[in-house]
Amino acid sequence: MPDWDPSLYLKFSDQRARPAGDLIAQIRLANPGTIIDLGCGTGNSTEQLHHRWQGANLAGLDSSASMLAQARENHPDWQWVQSSIEEWKPAGSYNLVFSNAALHWVPDHGALFPRLLSHIARGGALAVQMPNNFHSPAHQAMHKVAAEPQWSAALAGAAENTFVEPPRFYYDALRRHAAPVNIWETEYLQIMEGPQAVLEWMRSTAMRPWLTRLPDDAQRRQFEKMCYQEIEKAYPANDQGNVIFPYRRMFIIAYC
Repeated sequence: MPDWDPSLYLKFSDQRARPAGDLIAQIRLANPGTIIDLGCGTGNSTEQLHHRWQGANLAGLDSSASMLAQARENHPDWQWVQSSIEEWKPAGSYNLVFSNAALHWVPDHGALFPRLLSHIARGGALAVQMPNNFHSPAHQAMHKVAAEPQWSAALAGAAENTFVEPPRFYYDALRRHAAPVNIWETEYLQIMEGPQAVLEWMRSTAMRPWLTRLPDDAQRRQFEKMCYQEIEKAYPANDQGNVIFPYRRMFIIAYC
């Protein structure tokens, strides 16, 4: 898959920062000495971790070279590691393993979550936030367009690139390895600047697996245009040109 576009991702930095802040606020650790941010991107969530625990030794991990380049530019004194989460094999343990909007790209959560816990020191925590909005009208718009005959062959299986299970699954995966376990969901009612902004939001993250399967820019633009037509129906702009874009997220904190 082509590398991420930091400028497009950061176009909605305020909306993306809020869930990370909400997760950090609920972590009951007084002074974690070592913290790693898995799927750190440009380091925005890592900055929020620093604001909460300024004395901690911080590290960020991401598979995207372009995202990490911006993170290093902003904070050259922090440790930045280029690796996928699947391939991450730390030499030691951490007091806090944190991940904001990244683990839904990683398969086999039944094995992944216990493995992440194994890298946490006693008295530490695993804290995770994942989108859980895959049945929204915006996602259904992509499914509908992808089912058109002109796209169906190229886009078969594109929707299988995200992995989020029901809350009970994570409780069962974690309860024998951690206590307590705190799981909740929040639906954010995001005010967006019209249906075009909803399309841009989707293009920056969830639409990437679909677009990267199309062979040229012309087909990608056509796919985006057809998705926009469906999104415009689902999220009509009000008299100020804005729309409410509900977005559900799952939060998990497990203490070792």
